[in-house]
Amino acid sequence: MNEAKFKNELLLHDIILSDKQMEQFSTYYSLLIEWNKKINLTSIIDKEEVYLKHFFDSISPAFYFNFNRELNICDVGAGAGFPSIPLLIVFPKLHVTIIDSLKKRITFLEELKAVLNLSNLHLVHGRAEDIGKSKQYREHFDIVVSRAVAKLNVLAEYCIPLCKVTGHFIALKGVFNQLELKESINAIDILGGRVVNNNQFYLPFEKSERSIIEIEKHLKTPNKYPRKAGTPSKKPL
Repeated sequence: MNEAKFKNELLLHDIILSDKQMEQFSTYYSLLIEWNKKINLTSIIDKEEVYLKHFFDSISPAFYFNFNRELNICDVGAGAGFPSIPLLIVFPKLHVTIIDSLKKRITFLEELKAVLNLSNLHLVHGRAEDIGKSKQYREHFDIVVSRAVAKLNVLAEYCIPLCKVTGHFIALKGVFNQLELKESINAIDILGGRVVNNNQFYLPFEKSERSIIEIEKHLKTPNKYPRKAGTPSKKPL
């Protein structure tokens, strides 16, 4: 997917990118490749693949959910900034907080923030289990997003405690089978959530499968969750 096809494919979803936004994505790509030589940010470095599998894929939740308004969003384990920074470029009204446990990635994101002039971006170095216990961030966000970090029952414990009641957790997945969803229902219920949408589609051109699972939070998360760092992945709910 070259830049022109990227812009045109988004137009099919009523997303119109300005010249400034296209320039921001171009700069993002250049910085990603430059920094990837120093630290491991992505195994995908071909420009057309980055535009398809990182940029376009990151924006895809907006095909199903309205991001074109002021929302406080948290991205758990964003790595090189996916999906939240492409969403922020496209929808500059958003207020985005990224949580990542690796300081080197946060350092990259700090430079990206400065170069792209993303004043609505806040970066937090830490583990989601610890941040989820913090009074500053717990049940604070309208939307929590995460992209291919862990199985859904583990992700739920990382992310749902950060959602405010009536907020949403949106998980971006690749090939997603119904068994993983079934195995996650108990965890989602314990944490105060319920699945409201499971949208599936195929990336254009190469046709790889994607799933976007939307979980609405309708009850406060019990104080015992998230459990201490490392426990959710070792002993999933």
